[in-house]
Amino acid sequence: MPAADALPTARPLVRRALYEDVAERLRQQIFARELPPGSWIDEQKLAAEYGISRTPLREALKVLAVEGLVTMKLGRGAYVTEMSRDDVAQVYHVLALLESDAAAAVARSADDAQRARLQQLHEQLEHDVQQRDAFFATNERWHRALLEIAGNRWSLQVVADLRKVMKLSRHHSLFKQGRLADSLAEHRAIMAAIAARDAEAAARLMRAHFDSGFEAAAG
Repeated sequence: MPAADALPTARPLVRRALYEDVAERLRQQIFARELPPGSWIDEQKLAAEYGISRTPLREALKVLAVEGLVTMKLGRGAYVTEMSRDDVAQVYHVLALLESDAAAAVARSADDAQRARLQQLHEQLEHDVQQRDAFFATNERWHRALLEIAGNRWSLQVVADLRKVMKLSRHHSLFKQGRLADSLAEHRAIMAAIAARDAEAAARLMRAHFDSGFEAAAG
């Protein structure tokens, strides 16, 4: 019989549910434009392609509907969400509010290690400016790090979901002529404001960064 003060037995790891794997596969197909915005999702065809029943597929579609990537139409099935200009404007507006607030918080209170983390990602961004896919990935890592350092987990969750939706219209907006260089210059200015502990400037520059991003995405 184990001693009274023995450590409890660790619970075994639980394998991720099938519908979660299916949701991630669908998500990546949507991001890659294999399932383009506005397209009908053929459940029977996908279930056969994945080698699964329609039950986990439908559960996966519910997950993507909550994320905004899929739109369920009564009596017609599931469609990949199409983003109107107004949709894009609303997403950018919310992102600008949350991330400008985060930039101000980081400028005010980030410690040396946190600033060094952001600086390292910024330097990687400088390095990746000639490699579009790498630049896009590093850009997302930098923005996520900013939110993590700011420390508001609710903002982090909302932004994570909105960035998924934003890929429906924005996946190539950074790649438009001159946009990578402009985005990098905007990042430099934000980093300078954070280094100077100028919260007001950091917030203002972040809002301008998203205004420019919206013009590229919706132009």
